Amino acid sequence: MSTIRTSGLLILLTTAGAVGCAEAMPPADLVTARTDYSRAGQGNAGKLDPADLHTADVALSLAEQSFTKDGDTQGTRDLAYVADRRAQIAEARGDSMLAAQQQQQTVAQMNDAERAQLAATSGQLGRANMQLQLQGQTLATEEQRRQDAEKRAAKAAADLAAFASVKQDPRGMVITLSGAVLFVTNKSDLLPGAQAKLGQVADALGSQDTESKIVVNGYTDSQGTAAYNQDLSQRRAQAVRDYLVTKGIASDRITAVGYGLNNPIADNATPEGRANNRRVEIVMSQGAPKP
Repeated sequence: MSTIRTSGLLILLTTAGAVGCAEAMPPADLVTARTDYSRAGQGNAGKLDPADLHTADVALSLAEQSFTKDGDTQGTRDLAYVADRRAQIAEARGDSMLAAQQQQQTVAQMNDAERAQLAATSGQLGRANMQLQLQGQTLATEEQRRQDAEKRAAKAAADLAAFASVKQDPRGMVITLSGAVLFVTNKSDLLPGAQAKLGQVADALGSQDTESKIVVNGYTDSQGTAAYNQDLSQRRAQAVRDYLVTKGIASDRITAVGYGLNNPIADNATPEGRANNRRVEIVMSQGAPKP
């Protein structure tokens, strides 16, 4: 700065005058003022507070001029004191301005970090809300599917109730057909009337529910050997299963299982009970039905 160079020149001139005149030693206040001014100019005041530094430079110049003209007088010392105070003020304000700038930078960085965190949190909340919405839609879709399946099952049951026994148990919807209606005694060939009824079963199952698994269970009464009844029940269940497949039920949806004289639903000691035990059950279930 020009003012700093001016003061430096005055200092050099004064120093040269002092060399030429050994008795003209600068007072301590002037020496201190020079030192403080130089430190302020090289520090934060020189970078951030040129106005106060200029005021200190003017005050130091006046002190230097007084010393050059009048020597170490009270007036010179007073001017040097004022110059020193101006230099100290400039240095202090420069340091204060730097601290304020650093504080502003810190606050700005904190604000940026907070905004970034808020943005990240907002993004996370947005994704969480989207996931919740998707989950809600999935649950709603599953609930709708369940209700639709129940409606289809109820419709199928209503259609079948006219000619078969229909009930719900832990296995699912169970359609029971009397063996006497389906087969000749000790045979597994379907009667013509049985085919018509099974055609109605296939229509109800195929039109109302295209997803549920189906198991055809065959049963006999207790007359005859267990091995014979087991074979007969399996052949009868297989005959019903195969006929339903010919009427449009997907083959991978339906299986046949014979249980022979097991699992009676009535007393085999009476003709009526044995007639009830000779039956075929068509079980519709999402899982693997059990007898």
